[in-house]
Amino acid sequence: MTDTPEAVSSYFERIGVNRFRPTAHTGGAWRDDEQHVSPLGGLLVHEIERVRASQGRPDLLISRISFDILGRIALEEFEIHVETPRPGRTIELVEATAVIGGRPVVRARVWLLSVQDTSSVAGGEADPLVFPEEELATGSMTSRWGGGYIASLEFRPVGEPLPGRATAWVSTRLPLVAGEEISPLAAYVGLVDTANGIAVRQEPDKWMFPNVDLSIHLHRQPRGGWTGLDTSVVFGASGQGVTSTVLHDLDGPVGHAQQILTVRQLEQ
Repeated sequence: MTDTPEAVSSYFERIGVNRFRPTAHTGGAWRDDEQHVSPLGGLLVHEIERVRASQGRPDLLISRISFDILGRIALEEFEIHVETPRPGRTIELVEATAVIGGRPVVRARVWLLSVQDTSSVAGGEADPLVFPEEELATGSMTSRWGGGYIASLEFRPVGEPLPGRATAWVSTRLPLVAGEEISPLAAYVGLVDTANGIAVRQEPDKWMFPNVDLSIHLHRQPRGGWTGLDTSVVFGASGQGVTSTVLHDLDGPVGHAQQILTVRQLEQ
């Protein structure tokens, strides 16, 4: 039986070395018997960091994270398996896979790079966003989207959204995993997939446009607290779409995210 949102205070509970139970707060925006991929993405990063630390791997920076959504992410217990296809001292590739009922449902591939002092040549990023807590009013995504995950968010829009164009800050007071310390990066990544829901081109009760992937490229490590999403959405003429986002934290831009969409009209 699934817990009610009021009965739990995290997105996931660890019930084994690599086994987890999702709570009602992970409920998806398209179907309430599925998990939203956003908190699961943060959990996959958390497990990569935990496993690497337990193995004494080199201290490298997670710089590219790609998530492939391989099937329906049921609101059920699951396992996460972490492998290192390409170990290295300065460059490393790590893969983490979420498995439900013996079937892979999400696979993350992460490139880690060595730390270098490049402060003398740093530059080229976009302008920072206005701070959410000082200048922006609280908004809501629940008028368009259902599910426990969307309901768990604090949402601060930056200006009025347009079809296919919006900027907003999102945050949550819920920890990713009950009783565990979470890195700022894992907490930040756990909110990025929200981007596809803030710049709606067509109403989701008339059109479906779920993403089948998420790719994050970072030029700086984000700090936790708020995830800023400066998002544009394009629909093509043959059932494809792309959601593109400049990612921010409270110190400014940190990188970019891309999501490929499958666009389908719903039967009325």
